[in-house]
Amino acid sequence: MKEPIHFIRKAIIDRLTGQVSINGNIVPIYNQVPSSTTYPFIRVYSVNSDETDFNAGSYITETITRIEVSTRFQGDSGGELDSNLIINQILELIRTRSAGYFDLSSDGFNVFTCIKENCTYLSDVDVDYTYYRAILEISNKIQQV
Repeated sequence: MKEPIHFIRKAIIDRLTGQVSINGNIVPIYNQVPSSTTYPFIRVYSVNSDETDFNAGSYITETITRIEVSTRFQGDSGGELDSNLIINQILELIRTRSAGYFDLSSDGFNVFTCIKENCTYLSDVDVDYTYYRAILEISNKIQQV
């Protein structure tokens, strides 16, 4: 059995890179966010990988990947709308029907589901900034071929 979660993470990053924008600016995508980054940004990271079904001829894994959008505004000059708009673009790009599922065939996998598990919105206020985050969880079922 092979582990597919890093292939899914890479496929998500590849699909989103250069495709998500806000106010005319492309939003950068990271797996590991550099300390020098600017806001807004998107972080994609693996959460969970479970073997869900198997038989004598195949292995099926369900992976959970988080896509986290972070925005920041000075004082109370902004709101969560930018996070909402960015999440909307992300969902339009990755939450497709079967024709748009991630193609991992060259890595030995067949992705046969893509489900939005949930999206949580958070906000934090400090002395100088207000931060808004949206955390989207995507589930994929993947068969090793």
